[in-house]
Amino acid sequence: MSSRVVRIAAVCFAVTSLAFSAAACGKGSSNSNNGQIIVGLITKTDTNPFFVKMKEGAQKQADAAGVQLLTAAGKFDGDNASQVTAIENMVNAGAKGILLTASDTKAIVPAVEKARAKGVQVIALDTPTDPQSAVDALFATNNFTAGQLIGNYAKVVQGDKPVKIAMIDLNPGVTVGVLRHNGFLSGYGAAQATQDMAQYVTAPNVVCAQPAQGDQAKSQAAMETCLQKDPDINLIYTINEPSALGAYTALKTAGKENQALIVSVDGGCTGVQAVRDGKIAATSQQYPLKMASAGVQAIVDYAKNGNKTSGYTDTGVTLITAKAQPGVDSKDVQYGLDNCWG
Repeated sequence: MSSRVVRIAAVCFAVTSLAFSAAACGKGSSNSNNGQIIVGLITKTDTNPFFVKMKEGAQKQADAAGVQLLTAAGKFDGDNASQVTAIENMVNAGAKGILLTASDTKAIVPAVEKARAKGVQVIALDTPTDPQSAVDALFATNNFTAGQLIGNYAKVVQGDKPVKIAMIDLNPGVTVGVLRHNGFLSGYGAAQATQDMAQYVTAPNVVCAQPAQGDQAKSQAAMETCLQKDPDINLIYTINEPSALGAYTALKTAGKENQALIVSVDGGCTGVQAVRDGKIAATSQQYPLKMASAGVQAIVDYAKNGNKTSGYTDTGVTLITAKAQPGVDSKDVQYGLDNCWG
């Protein structure tokens, strides 16, 4: 083979490799990037507004710090395979650290361990891995507390009134779903639960529990199933606000929108507006922008100084409602709109 042919083949191989890397890793995923620090962000999906806002926060902080942000997401909530591939691609692209909201908190652990073994700092955002120690650090809402807040609120509103509870959950076994679900039942006083429990608890007055992956359409279908099972449901817990709006649509379609109290978690701008509109009674507001920006900065500090952040950082949670209740610490809708996902 002539030297000219060899040079052409080498150039073609390099271009092909770069194109593959960019396709696999997302925005700006070259391996060297002229020595610029590379930070990865992997979310459960790129459609849920919560993760859209998280990505915005990460990008803003990355731009401010002068680092490159690679992003990836699962095709759906629960898509572990895509997240594993994203971790591998980001490690190969030279990421110094990866921020992760795990879809499957147990199944992702081997991929996380491989990344850490290669010197990549891995920080969980929002959702603890199982075990939590699988990552270097966690920046998140206390999701058990978030559930307790809405459970306590619902109990004060309902008083001694008999309730039939529907639970619109995440996916079985995912830590964030278990924490919020169990926190709600604990806050309501319907079940004994602690934040160390790894499985969903239940209670005699829970008449229906359906996983819906945090998706609005699936949650509507889940709520329709619950109403078929028991048309007298009058209290609904939802894992997030898209789920709450799906449940509300099912109630409204059945002419029962005034029959049930809906409580939720997230505190996004759309969700807080739904509180103002009377579709959701109360929501626990969390702060994904804070999670993402703090995570990016932690990785930048590690890349520049070798200082690894460790342990759990609570990024805060606030109960938002249009109808404050005595003895329940809360903020009004205007506060919620001013701070939605800040």
